Amino acid sequence: MLFRREDFILANKNLPQFPEPYWRESVNLPSFPSLKETIKADVAIVGGGITGITTAYLLSKQNLQVALIDAGVLLNGTTGHTTAKITAQHGLIYDELIQHFGLDQAKLYYEAAMDAKESIFKIMKALNIDCDYKEEDAYIYTNSNSYVSQIEKEKKSYDSINITSELKEDIPLDIPVKSVLVMKNQAQFHPLKYLKALIDASVENGVTFYENTTAVDLEYNKEPAVITREGHRITSKYIVSASHFPFYDKSSFYFSRMYPERSYVIAVKAKESFPGGMYINTESPTRSIRTTTYNGEELWLIGGENHKTGQGKSTMTHYEELQKFAEKHLTVTDYVYRWSAQDLTTLDKLPYIGPITKSEESVFVATGFRKWGMTNGTQAAQIIADKIIGKENPYTSLFTPSRFQSDPSLKKFMQINADVAKHLIKGKLEYTENNLDKLAPDDAVITRIHGKRTGVYKDENEKLHMVDTTCTHMGCEVEWNGGDRSWDCPCHGSRFKINGEVIEGPAKRPLEKREI
Repeated sequence: MLFRREDFILANKNLPQFPEPYWRESVNLPSFPSLKETIKADVAIVGGGITGITTAYLLSKQNLQVALIDAGVLLNGTTGHTTAKITAQHGLIYDELIQHFGLDQAKLYYEAAMDAKESIFKIMKALNIDCDYKEEDAYIYTNSNSYVSQIEKEKKSYDSINITSELKEDIPLDIPVKSVLVMKNQAQFHPLKYLKALIDASVENGVTFYENTTAVDLEYNKEPAVITREGHRITSKYIVSASHFPFYDKSSFYFSRMYPERSYVIAVKAKESFPGGMYINTESPTRSIRTTTYNGEELWLIGGENHKTGQGKSTMTHYEELQKFAEKHLTVTDYVYRWSAQDLTTLDKLPYIGPITKSEESVFVATGFRKWGMTNGTQAAQIIADKIIGKENPYTSLFTPSRFQSDPSLKKFMQINADVAKHLIKGKLEYTENNLDKLAPDDAVITRIHGKRTGVYKDENEKLHMVDTTCTHMGCEVEWNGGDRSWDCPCHGSRFKINGEVIEGPAKRPLEKREI
């Protein structure tokens, strides 16, 4: 199958050719060396996003020796590609939580999110961080008759939990709506300005950071140790897997208990002034709207278009749909940035935070934030840090990774793994043909070379990059992601660069390179 660049050309030629998040472009982040030796620490943290960095900062204040490694550079994963809403309004979730877990647990989930919001605010004040923090109301809206009753049910759930809210019929944006639920006193910020300050403070407190250092396994002797791809070790009393997808799975089968989704963001300038607030709709396709400051001007962030990783239509089409939405509702003057993100959703929609298995109390995991990583990631850091220093945390039992609810977990478990099986078989049987002679620069094709399914990308200099399309995790066949120029696995969400190197897991090994 051939993926042509001209198939991805948008109506407006001003959309950036390459994806890059505004957050990373607007901050000068420090750089760190890779780990080149075996070291010891009190705590080893794998993953340089909001969870890992916040955990490192909290533990460094307790005079613990902390070492943090990241497979790439810090804050270039999901945290660096977020919409950065600090809110407890995580879609239509509270009525569902009450139905499945009861009122007390649903209330606990809300309190955990609000506690995370307060933690961010306190750290911001303590370190005097200028991170564009702003209190905003959060709006969830619908223009679909079928969702009006669901918003009304959610309002009743808000009331039972004592969430300060308001049910309305309009929003301050020029978008048609039929029902709106407002959660008061939420917030937004610039996540990397905030986390850069935490990195700086952590370094002052003795934390050592290492970039371009990939964790591939864990071993036990007297104490557990993280093993890197180069064979170095970090021996420590505690290990924290904050690597988005757990780098160490053992017998927990996290890949079968979560599913990956991608979502997209475009950042635009418009003639209209932003009226305040943070917005998201209930129906599909998702539309998320907020603003930030860009060189003294307002920058509208329009996101959504969720889909399972490696599945569905051309990924560039998702950017195009967001562009159409922006053109319909705004007088767009410029398209400044575009980017995408990936996140994981668990069987019951609650994150997995805590000991990675019941028997491994010294190894912790934090994953499955369902696109709400600013609050869930911050709370995960607090729960894990409290566990390490022996402090009680009221939210520990709610997020324990070893939980398994028969409803809805069993049904979702079967759906996820049936979908995996379908795509595993589909990839093996998929028809391919030799289209290399038709391949233009910045195009990709899946073909067969020496009888083997091969992904071929031609770069701007007409150099061919060829890889075996078989995912190194469990053998599914990857698909081309034209919007981000990557090879994505439709089964468990592993993503690879054009040269086959791993972008994100659960795969640990790169795709095998091929030659004609």
